[in-house]
Amino acid sequence: MDTVQHPSATWEAVSNGIVFYRRQQLYTLPGKLPNIADYLIAGCKNGGPIALMRDTSKLVALGRGGPAFSKSQIQVYSPAGEGLLLFSWDQGRIVRFGWTFDERLAVLNEEGVYRLYDLQGDYQQFSLGNEAAEMGIIDARIHENGLVALTGSLTLLEVKDWEGGRPLALANPGLSEPPHSWAVIPPDQSISRHVEVLLSVDATILAVDNLESADQRVARGPFLHVSPSPNGKFLALLTFSGLLWVVSSDFQRELVVLDTATVGAEGPVNQVEWCGNDAVLVTWNDLASLILPSRDNLAGETLRYLYFGATFVVTEVDGARVIGQDVCDFIQKVPASSVSIFRPGSTSSSAILFAAWESFLLRSPKADENIRSIRSDLAAAVNECIDAAGREWEPHWQRKLLSAAKFGWGFLDLYNPTDFIAMGQALKVLNAVRFYEIGIPLTYSEYQYVSPAHLINRLTSRNLHLLAIRVSSFLSLKPDVVLKHWASVKIARSKSSAVDGEDDEVCRLIVDKFEKLGGGEVSYADIARRAWEVGRTGLATKLLDHETRASDQVPLLLTMKEDKVALVKAVDSGDTDLVYHVLLHLHKRLPLGSFFKLIEDGGEHLAPASKLLQVYAREQNREMLRDFYYSDDRRVESATLALDEAAQMTDPHAVMTAVNAAEKFFSEDKDRPFEAKMMNESVRLLALQQQLEKDSDGKVKFFGQSVSETIRTCLLNGMSKKADRVKSDFKVPDKRFWYLKLHALTAMRDFEALDAFARSRRSPIGYEAFVRHLVETGHLKQAASFVIRCDGPKRVELYVLCEDWRAAGRECKERGDKKGMEQLRKSCPNSLIARELDQLMASMK
Repeated sequence: MDTVQHPSATWEAVSNGIVFYRRQQLYTLPGKLPNIADYLIAGCKNGGPIALMRDTSKLVALGRGGPAFSKSQIQVYSPAGEGLLLFSWDQGRIVRFGWTFDERLAVLNEEGVYRLYDLQGDYQQFSLGNEAAEMGIIDARIHENGLVALTGSLTLLEVKDWEGGRPLALANPGLSEPPHSWAVIPPDQSISRHVEVLLSVDATILAVDNLESADQRVARGPFLHVSPSPNGKFLALLTFSGLLWVVSSDFQRELVVLDTATVGAEGPVNQVEWCGNDAVLVTWNDLASLILPSRDNLAGETLRYLYFGATFVVTEVDGARVIGQDVCDFIQKVPASSVSIFRPGSTSSSAILFAAWESFLLRSPKADENIRSIRSDLAAAVNECIDAAGREWEPHWQRKLLSAAKFGWGFLDLYNPTDFIAMGQALKVLNAVRFYEIGIPLTYSEYQYVSPAHLINRLTSRNLHLLAIRVSSFLSLKPDVVLKHWASVKIARSKSSAVDGEDDEVCRLIVDKFEKLGGGEVSYADIARRAWEVGRTGLATKLLDHETRASDQVPLLLTMKEDKVALVKAVDSGDTDLVYHVLLHLHKRLPLGSFFKLIEDGGEHLAPASKLLQVYAREQNREMLRDFYYSDDRRVESATLALDEAAQMTDPHAVMTAVNAAEKFFSEDKDRPFEAKMMNESVRLLALQQQLEKDSDGKVKFFGQSVSETIRTCLLNGMSKKADRVKSDFKVPDKRFWYLKLHALTAMRDFEALDAFARSRRSPIGYEAFVRHLVETGHLKQAASFVIRCDGPKRVELYVLCEDWRAAGRECKERGDKKGMEQLRKSCPNSLIARELDQLMASMK
């Protein structure tokens, strides 16, 4: 015989034995909690803790047994009654407190200031803004992912998430007095995917969201309690006269209409909460009544659960957690898989499989008969036994159900054991966290809802690092989150005793643990930041030395003002974007002189940073580049920068100033006398060009031209004397001057002046240059006139270039060059010229 109670022993049937509900005792709490009737309580879903604060509207008898604390304190207990946190509140009257999805306690005061406490007592503080502070907050509703506050002007403010964002105003409900009661349907449960607020006003309900306030036109109110179901599809409303009305959230379908006076309870109703999505739990002192719809009448069906004293109910996705003075229970609808197996007289395939397993243990041949009878449904029976194992609280029945499933799949040809393995892992984790010293009574449905990673975060928030590490390892999850939290706690606890050598010891412990358990893949940057935040700069620097990713190292080093180390790390990483990030950050924060000195003192190691800074400054900030070159005594670069800027200027005075500056920089470098001289001549040329423009009354543009261009412009504009002056002043060689004048006169088509220029003196460039340039510009006739002045051996070729074949023939005849005449005859363009050349060739004989 089994010594453990049969699962169906605590079942109670409703709906003619089709549906069952059960009350599972989770923990006994003798003397662990104060008298909860005297306290305001907020419960965290998914097996989370409860927070208690003295209800100042109630008198408390002195000397009463059990823990007691001041009215300005909030105490947090686990569901097993173990104290997790106690903190004092000094920020004005508390309007409401409640829990976030990640088990942080949100506490809101009447001035619109709210804090988010973790289970270690650390908090973040935010505000609803100045407007909320002026109007005041009279009430609020807190859900897992935000809150809605009712202001003194009877308007609604919504806070989305818990990041401290600016509150949003919902539609104005037009209230003249506070609602009798109200509730919030969170965004993930409403049809619109926006938060929806239900206000009990007079006899009706107002539904308010961010767009409108809609009167639902109901007449049963006013309501003392308004409670939405976990999925947001149903509402439980209790009138002041004690009438419970369960209706769909669109008020189109009634499920229950019950006068709670018929339940037989005494005193006022304490809570109206949902037990999953299928039933409503109404509590009084000493009694909790479960009310669920009935197919037969609107009064529904009722189950009574007796307690000693007041209770507090926390709605869960698959049931309700009831916390009394001496016990913590879980009331839920019995899952279908459990009903299928354990219902008395069940003939389902899973029940037969379970019976077959028990027969097998007794070595009874009935086991084989049972297996044969369900052969076609055996796979489904195996799966149902696996699911039922997850729904049971007692490990004894979990093992029996999994053993039955394993027994059944042995008769299957093909079966994927993935679900079986996953369920075994999940149950091992759940049984560990359900233990009273841990106190997280998580059901399998809740475990699937919140995810294993979230459970590990909850364990770390309680400083249960060893268990969290083991769970992570068991589930093949990365231990990064656990190790980082452990290291943060280690640093925080050692900060008060920090002495010489303490940093080295803590760093060694953290590194050893990370290397051993994290495989060396855990980032040290977050831990280093935590060390820096608590004033352990030396420890933060030591931890960062172990960080392998420069992109994680550098931002924290900049925050810590370890400027040179940050720049060195960025350069060593080879990431130009990271180097630019550091340079721009330092340029913004440091005085310019200190910024440049930091780079200069880095020497060759920081040379890449210096080059990148120059590239950036050349494109974005020339003034900074000029200052950088000056501070680093880079005269040549400064001069080059001045010339580069001069090339982009249009104002003559500014250009001359820039060139003068370049001359000054070059002159200060003893290795650059030539460049200094060139800058001096450039200034002289620019001054002369300004004078030439003045002489031409601004009609001719000279400024910015080279010496050769200036001479050519003078010649083109009939300023030959000015051109001669430029030639003289800048010692332009004769050959260059002749070329310039040749090109200028040709461009002007002033061939008489060109002829006179050629006759003025012996050409230093010869006359072949005249011929070839005139041919290139298409002036063949004028080019031919200069051939006679060229050397004899080249005349024939030049005449041909000028296409004067007759003159070429005559030149051959005069020179007696028969071979040249034959070549002309072969290459002449037409027969007419050929006959003439033949005549000249005949006369040569």
